[in-house]
Amino acid sequence: MDLTILFSPLDESIYEHIHDSGSLYKSVRLFGDKMPDYKNADIAIFGIKEERGTSTNQGCKEGPDEIRKKLYRLKRGSGKNNIVDLGNLNPGIDLDETYVRVSEVCRILLENNVLPIILGGSHDLDYGQYKGYEEMEKLVNLLNIDAYLDLDDAQESAASSRHVNKILLHEPNYLFGYTHLAHQTYLIDPMAVAILEKLYFEAYRVGHLRSNMADMEPAIRNADMATFDITAIKSADAPGNANAQPFGLTGEEACQICWYAGINEKLSSIGFYEYNPDKDDELKKTASVIATMIWYFIEGFYHRKNEQDFKNNDFLKYTVSMPVEPEILSFYKSKFTEKWWMEVNHHRTNDRYSRASIVPCSYNDYQTATNGELPERYIATLSKLI
Repeated sequence: MDLTILFSPLDESIYEHIHDSGSLYKSVRLFGDKMPDYKNADIAIFGIKEERGTSTNQGCKEGPDEIRKKLYRLKRGSGKNNIVDLGNLNPGIDLDETYVRVSEVCRILLENNVLPIILGGSHDLDYGQYKGYEEMEKLVNLLNIDAYLDLDDAQESAASSRHVNKILLHEPNYLFGYTHLAHQTYLIDPMAVAILEKLYFEAYRVGHLRSNMADMEPAIRNADMATFDITAIKSADAPGNANAQPFGLTGEEACQICWYAGINEKLSSIGFYEYNPDKDDELKKTASVIATMIWYFIEGFYHRKNEQDFKNNDFLKYTVSMPVEPEILSFYKSKFTEKWWMEVNHHRTNDRYSRASIVPCSYNDYQTATNGELPERYIATLSKLI
């Protein structure tokens, strides 16, 4: 498919004053005069100037270009930077058509092993990002970073406040795991967290994340796709959002999450949503924070170790005898990165579930097993497999 018909080229004002030969801009192939060849790229950036899904953050459709102005002035990292920028996706005549266009672009990129980096636009656009996986015949683990849970089910609510609910109810269902990071308890209905827990999904409030950042790494490492709502970052660091909160993640913590996401070999798409230049300060501080987050994600991507073959000599296998079922619990530890994985025994014969049987975990999970207790990650994963 010729993607040119779906996109508008970038305005020269975004990059015309960038002359530094060491800038990221000089190593990215942009859609200017013609659409760049994306099929052999590692990463494809594209913007979505769409805000019909929000009722409170009008102006976020102008976010993608402001992020680019900051991103392309940063220095290129240590990777080979085989990156293209497809420009901005033309919105559909209504929101549903925009979702279809987003899903189609994501599907095409994913089929070519190209990782999409999406610049929104309102957060409900992640529904299109998710639908891009529909024809891939595999289960998907979704990571969402947001101050809110966005689980409203009322049709009169804005799409950006019920998009997670829409993903959970989507048919056909290929969502295996859902992890929510950095919600703020005083902004959400307690019943919403209870719903996620009942489905054996994970939700970590911002305080828990901050005090256990290293323990969050396995949850991030388990994701196939990630979405980042800028409201998760505190207003002092990211004022460019109509719903910005005084508390939340720091810019440094947001960058660390993006680094973890980047080095995750499983993760194949990420979206950044809800940045509103109209609410930003004069220096466009929020755009700088998001640009740095993307830089760390790209840098992490080019530091991936391809640690997926647990039968080779790069891993140490630990077996723990348990006093309850299962009798044996197996763990794998990378000799190079010292990351841990845990094998979950199940009786599913469908190949779709084979990827879900060995899950990222932490050293603490291994210690829990040596004390004769089943780790919570094991219980939650097994509950979704049986």
